[in-house]
Amino acid sequence: MSFFTDSSEIDKYIGGVFREAGEHPQSGPKLRAANMVLRVIYTDPAYQLTIALRDDFQVIGGPTDLAPDITMKMPADVADRFWRGDYNLTVGLAKGQVKATGQIGKILRLIPLTKPLFPMYRTMIAEKDCGVA
Repeated sequence: MSFFTDSSEIDKYIGGVFREAGEHPQSGPKLRAANMVLRVIYTDPAYQLTIALRDDFQVIGGPTDLAPDITMKMPADVADRFWRGDYNLTVGLAKGQVKATGQIGKILRLIPLTKPLFPMYRTMIAEKDCGVA
């Protein structure tokens, strides 16, 4: 059974951390400077997030006409483990557990920018972990 009960939880927690990332004092400016569009397609449950990592920082849940520079596909549980700091995305890409198309080098440069956001995600997810959410 998946950690997330439905797509709205993916949007609430993973989408939420991306939304807060845009405002994060250290990571926000660096993410905006990436100047690209990232799409992440989640499975189990199915959901899609598109993140515009540029001056007009946006997080769009669901289908959008915004064309991605990079598309990643992974189970939602893998994304949860990544945001908790318990999953090495670089290894996941190498092993094929996470699929990516586009400029993989850009993804690898983004990964270090997410580490300061892990505590933010763990705080957001704490209620669900305790069965309160």
